Amino acid sequence: MTDAYTSQRCTAGNSASTKTFPRHPFDAADDDKLHEECGVFGVIGTAEAANFVALGLHALQHRGQEAGGIAAYHAESGFNTVRRFGYIRDNFTRPDVMEALPGSIAIGHVRYSTAGSKGNTQIRDVQPFFGEFSMGGAAIAHNGNITNANALRRELIERGSIFQSSSDSECIIHLMARSLQRDIPERMKDALRRVEGAFSVVAMTRSKLIGVRDPLGVRPLVIGRVGDGWALSSETCALDIIGAEFVREVEPGEMVVISEEELRSYFPFERATGRFCIFEHVYFSRPDSILGGRSVYETRRQIGVELAREAPVEADLVVPVPDSGTPAAIGYAAESNIPFALGITRNQYMGRTFIEPTEQIRNMGVRLKLNVNRALVQGKRVILVDDSVVRGTTSRKIKEMILDAGAAEVHFRIASPPTAWPCFYGVDTPEREKLLAATMSEDEMRDHLGVDSLRFISLDGLYRAVGEAGGRNPDRPQYCDACFSGDYPVAPSDMIDRGFLLKAAE
Repeated sequence: MTDAYTSQRCTAGNSASTKTFPRHPFDAADDDKLHEECGVFGVIGTAEAANFVALGLHALQHRGQEAGGIAAYHAESGFNTVRRFGYIRDNFTRPDVMEALPGSIAIGHVRYSTAGSKGNTQIRDVQPFFGEFSMGGAAIAHNGNITNANALRRELIERGSIFQSSSDSECIIHLMARSLQRDIPERMKDALRRVEGAFSVVAMTRSKLIGVRDPLGVRPLVIGRVGDGWALSSETCALDIIGAEFVREVEPGEMVVISEEELRSYFPFERATGRFCIFEHVYFSRPDSILGGRSVYETRRQIGVELAREAPVEADLVVPVPDSGTPAAIGYAAESNIPFALGITRNQYMGRTFIEPTEQIRNMGVRLKLNVNRALVQGKRVILVDDSVVRGTTSRKIKEMILDAGAAEVHFRIASPPTAWPCFYGVDTPEREKLLAATMSEDEMRDHLGVDSLRFISLDGLYRAVGEAGGRNPDRPQYCDACFSGDYPVAPSDMIDRGFLLKAAE
């Protein structure tokens, strides 16, 4: 296998293996959102498959902006991999890069680190990962989080495995290497039976594209048809960009093994009741994707409808916090008969900068990204609709901007229940004590944010919005909602002790 990255080393004081991102105005201190860990995409049966993968990853960029990688196979040059820091558009649009990835089968990954290294990003942590086995090579890209990775890593190291990264995903390669099965799909089944947590995996051999979801189906994975070939993707929006036809979702606990001739389906795990991540509906997925047969946009609009029914307030305008609050704000405005207005404008060109800002610029914070339309909000009672409140830092700054623009009142309406518990299934969540809802009541949060009122949609209301008319079944929840309820469907054994679990269950 060749790695095209190694021939093009980083400049400006960064080595090829490590990149440290200087603090900029919108790093973690000011970015008060939960982040998906990553997105995966794969194609088989099309000429220049890597180009299709690059397009698919571009559509999935919202799932991870830290780094990206593509692996491809060609009969003459074998397996080739390119891994880069930063955006897909900045790294996988150059002809020389894409020419290094020939072949009719390829997979890719976009990364936002949760497990493994953070801040001081290592190129060795960037997926896809590759392993050479006796029956041939395989590349793997993983979305999710392996909750028993620490225990697996210790066991594998004691038995002689040599790890190259800090990523939990590398455990899969080492587990496959120790399997006695005679082909790669069977080795992958062996490996994933040892894994706990959430995983949607896209993998490739010389002739097969493989997709697997964990038995609970926490993270998404879908199948598409592109011409005579096939595609696997974290979301349907990435199928659209390459002109692929959505076929179906990979079912919870299912493995699909796709050659250029056929698709075969297996269920290698013990069957379980699905617990798909409900926050995919609220925030992670793009609004133009389809989840569980439902439009993400329409679900978010319906969240706003439910929120207006549960938490009405007299006001003059409904204003979304760009961009994720927009569909819910539209639903809230329609249900409440209060005018919808784009009272906050987002600067679409304020991306990541690698220039160390001055303290004065850093203190501008959210104002560099968002600006209030003063003419719209002056003298008005404003309802701000946002998707979530995590630490509350951004919410306070937006409230100050609205008041500085002359608003008479500010009311927050949040399109998810209070985020009171960390996620261990592939989402970057602060420690519990840093989550505002873990330490404050709703009234205390209202006072802390300094707004006239604050209301969150209820957990039952959220379930109704995603199509569960009876709300949440407390005995058998239909989704993974651990970040709201503390009800973890898989014990995160590497991250929390027994006392935490008992507390979560109270």
